[in-house]
Amino acid sequence: MYFFYAVLTNLVVVISPIIFFYRILKGKEDPLRFQEKICIYSKKKIRNKLWIHAASIGELMSVIPIIKKFEKNKKIKSIIVTTTTTSSAKIFTKLKFKKTFHVYFPLDNNFLTKRFIKYWQPELAIFVDSEIWPNMYKNLKIQQIPIIILNARIVKKTLNRWKIFPNFAKEVFSKITLALPSNLETLKYLKLMKVKNIKVAGNLKYYGEKNLEEIDSKDLKSKFKNFRTWCAASTHKSEEIFLGKLHKKLKKFNKRIITIIIPRHINRSSEIINDMNKLGLKTIAHTSNQKLKIDTDIYLVDSYGISSKFYSLTNVAFVGGSLIAHGGQNPLEPARFGNFIINGPHVNNFKEIYSFLKKNKMSSTTSSILKMEQTIIKKLNHKNNKQNINKITKIGKQILDKNLFYINKYLT
Repeated sequence: MYFFYAVLTNLVVVISPIIFFYRILKGKEDPLRFQEKICIYSKKKIRNKLWIHAASIGELMSVIPIIKKFEKNKKIKSIIVTTTTTSSAKIFTKLKFKKTFHVYFPLDNNFLTKRFIKYWQPELAIFVDSEIWPNMYKNLKIQQIPIIILNARIVKKTLNRWKIFPNFAKEVFSKITLALPSNLETLKYLKLMKVKNIKVAGNLKYYGEKNLEEIDSKDLKSKFKNFRTWCAASTHKSEEIFLGKLHKKLKKFNKRIITIIIPRHINRSSEIINDMNKLGLKTIAHTSNQKLKIDTDIYLVDSYGISSKFYSLTNVAFVGGSLIAHGGQNPLEPARFGNFIINGPHVNNFKEIYSFLKKNKMSSTTSSILKMEQTIIKKLNHKNNKQNINKITKIGKQILDKNLFYINKYLT
C-alpha cells in the first residue's frame, strides 16, 4: 500500500504548482512562504531538540502551554513548530517565543519528508490531535526519531477510513512511539489500531492561561460599556443566519443588546455581513474601528487570536459547529472565562467535554431559537461563576503536568 500512497503523493507534488496558485488566489496560501511546503527554506538550517506539528489554530493553541514549558528548559536550544494553515502561522507570529520558530509542514511525499528531517534534524517529533502522516512517520522511524501523538483524537469516521486498508493502517500506527489520547473513544480506537504504548493523560484543551492583564480588554470594556453583550463563537456557514434571527428576538427584550460573532473562518466575513444585511441587521467589523451606535446589532470579530478578549466581556456564549453536522468546536475557552455555554446537538468532536460541562451545569443544548433566547435572557444578568472557572483550571493543570511527565521521558 505504501507503493500506491507514494504514487499518489508524487502526483500531488507534480501538480502542486497549480494547487498552490489556486490556493494563493483564494487567500489560503502564503505567497511568500508556500515554498516551505516543498522544503525550500529561507531560514538557516539548524538542529532541533524538539519538533511539534499542529495542523491549524485549535491544535496550535492547545500546545502553547507545552511550548512555554519547554522554552524554559535550558537543555532545549531550539524548537520547531509546523502548521499547515496561514491562519495558524499568523497566530504564531503574535506569540513571540524566544527559541521556537515556525515553518509550514511539507507535503507528505517520501522525498520531501526525508529532506525535511535531514534539514531540521529533530530529535523528538510530536504530532498534535489527529495528524497521521504515513511517509513522515516512516522516515522518522527509519531515523530512529521517537514519534509522540499528543492530545490524540480519532473519531469513528476516521477509523472507518483506515479500516479500508487494515494492513496499511497497522503499519502506519505501529510507528507511533507513544500515544496520549485526549478521550476514551480515541483510547479504544488506538488499541484497535494495535498502538503498543498508550498513556492516558487527559485533554490538553482543559488547560488555558487565563490572564486578564495579558488579555488587556480595557479598551473593549469601554467600547461596550453602554451595551449588553453575548457571544457566538467559532460559528460556521448558515449558523450566523440562525444567530441573526435570534438577535432580532433578543432586540425586543433589550434594544441595547449586541451579538458578538466570532466566525471559525474570518475569510467568510464579507459573506456574513451580507447575510446580516439581508436580515436588516447593522453590522460593525472589529477591524473597521468604528464606534458602536444605538442601532448596532452585530459586532463581527474578523481577526484571529483575540477571542479571549471578548469572552472576558460576556456571561453567555454559543459555541458553533454544533447546529450543523460538523461535530462542534471546543467550548472550553469561553467556559474558562465563566461563560455559560449554549450548543446545538452536533457535538461529537468534543463529547466528553460537553458531558463534563452539562454534568456541572455549565451548558445547555438546544437547536430552538426560542429556547436559546430564553437561556440567554436568563444568563445575561448572572455573574461569571468563579467556582466553575476554578474547577476547569484545576483539571487543566493536572492534565498539563501529566502530559509533560510522559513527554519528558523522551527528552534526553
